[in-house]
Amino acid sequence: MLQIQFSARIVKSFSSLSALPSSTVAFSTLQELAANHKGLAKVILKKGKTQLFKDGSPMVYSGAVDRIIGRPPPITGDVVLVADGSEKPIGWGLYNSTSMFCVRLMQLEDEAIRDASCALDVEKLLERRLDDALKLRRSLGLPSADTNAYRLVNSEGDRLSGLIVDVFGDIAVVASSAAWVEKYRPAVESSIGRINAISHINWRPSIDILKEEGLNVSNLKNFKACSHLEKVKVIENGIFYSVSLEGQKTGFYADQRENRCLIHSISKGLRVLDVCCYSGGFALNAAAGGADDVIGIDSSLPALELAKENAQLNNFDPGRVSFLKEDAVEFMKKAVSQNEMWDLVILDPPKLAPRRKVLQSASGMYRSLNSLAMQIIKRGGLLMTCSCSGAMTQSGLFLRTLQGAATMAGRKITVLRHAGAACDHPIDPSYPEGAYLTNYLLRVL
Repeated sequence: MLQIQFSARIVKSFSSLSALPSSTVAFSTLQELAANHKGLAKVILKKGKTQLFKDGSPMVYSGAVDRIIGRPPPITGDVVLVADGSEKPIGWGLYNSTSMFCVRLMQLEDEAIRDASCALDVEKLLERRLDDALKLRRSLGLPSADTNAYRLVNSEGDRLSGLIVDVFGDIAVVASSAAWVEKYRPAVESSIGRINAISHINWRPSIDILKEEGLNVSNLKNFKACSHLEKVKVIENGIFYSVSLEGQKTGFYADQRENRCLIHSISKGLRVLDVCCYSGGFALNAAAGGADDVIGIDSSLPALELAKENAQLNNFDPGRVSFLKEDAVEFMKKAVSQNEMWDLVILDPPKLAPRRKVLQSASGMYRSLNSLAMQIIKRGGLLMTCSCSGAMTQSGLFLRTLQGAATMAGRKITVLRHAGAACDHPIDPSYPEGAYLTNYLLRVL
């Protein structure tokens, strides 16, 4: 019954998203529509490149561009037309003169003609896409009485490339990773501010990425719209967390929500180890699920302080749930030497392959870490292991790496479940680079 109701909500949401209002003025081509917008430059694609973008790829790489028509030439953040070799527009997007992403496509011609009210208008398109994103999350049951931490906008997955918005209670945390997002910051904040449940906006520019976008990051002032708030309390699947608004990424990894929920459901009576536990998400779910003994380890003292605070928020017995400052490799090596074993180990290391060029060395690190983890699991026990490295996920090599780890450990593994990020992290299949999280639940024999 619940499944039927959930499906009905999804269908209703998709119906509402597809029911775009018709424009009061009929246009037959994007070129006609653009005639009302003087001074638009055209980015002309190379021969043979057009279909890729007509099929939905949102990122026009500089290598796909033949020439740019426009005087004066466009500058970063400008709206531009994207056209085929005959100079016929196929869509429009936002230009960047420095980035390897020359244009981030916002609309293709068909959509722009179908609803001209948003065509070539960044602010109106922002409002529409944020409304669509909000409707989708509501159809997924977010927020709810037992979960008020979720992702509202997931970049390309919500057709707003370079913009991520996480919601924690009444606070929206914006992670900006594109020059256009910085240029249109007032419009982004205005659109988010119209959401009834949002009272504060915390702005977090991704400095390293924005440097690659050609921005002078020293000019990025007032990073936070609510700097007086350092922490916020949220609830996820009935468990309370204190989220540091100065912590990693946006402050909380909502992408692992469904994977944490699984740990809650399989931990009863088990001895559980959470390696690289950060603020204790997996460990707390294991405790809430009835684990007999839970240990979380991390090398970061601030993360451990958060984890301990979260355990107290949920009134967990400190004799049953503990957090230790330990190096993951050294801790597991010591456990191997002492023949210490667990029923369930969770291994969620930080990103080891930030770029494809370091994938080979990262694979070795993943193999070593997982081999150690397998050696401290009782035969027949479980390992939940993760990679948040996009390069690893997109390569499809993670499972092969885990098989290599099992060989190193002298163990055999079977796959019980393969998952990614939670459903509020949609992925555009025409931009597979948006997939970054891989999560396997393994039986270790």
